[in-house]
Amino acid sequence: MGAMMRDRHKTGELAPAIEHFLKVTRSYWPGLFHCYNDPDLPRTNNDLEQFFGSHRYHERRATGRKVASPGLVLRGSARIIAAAATRLRRYTARDFAKVNRTASTTLRKQLEDRRERRAQRHRFRKNPDVYLRELEQQLLKQGLPT
Repeated sequence: MGAMMRDRHKTGELAPAIEHFLKVTRSYWPGLFHCYNDPDLPRTNNDLEQFFGSHRYHERRATGRKVASPGLVLRGSARIIAAAATRLRRYTARDFAKVNRTASTTLRKQLEDRRERRAQRHRFRKNPDVYLRELEQQLLKQGLPT
C-alpha cells in the first residue's frame, strides 16, 4: 500500500483508479485484515483453496470430466467431508458399524430431497406445460373426496 501511495504519480492514466483504490482500502482498513488479530485463524485461505482444488483435480481424474460433476453440487456436503476424513486415516468396517443411524438417515433424506428438487426443475425446464399439467392432476386427486 505504501509503495502504491508513494508511486501513484508514476501511473499516468491509472492515477484516478489508484486514488480510488487507496481511498476505499483506507475506509475498510480497521477490519480488512482481522485474521491477523486472532492467532487461531489461518493467515490466508490458501490451505482451504488447496484442499478444494485437490478434490476437484482428483474428481476430474476419476471421472474424466473437465468441469466439476453435478454430483458435487448435490452431494457436496457429504462428499467433501468424506474426502477430507479419508485423507486423515483409513476406515474399517468396524468404524462404519459405529455410525449414528438416525443422523445417517437424516443426511440421506436431505440429499435425496435435494436431488428430487433438482430433477423437478429439470423436468419443468424441459417441458413446462406437461410438468404443470401433471402437477395440477396430482393436486386435483388430493383435493377430491374418496
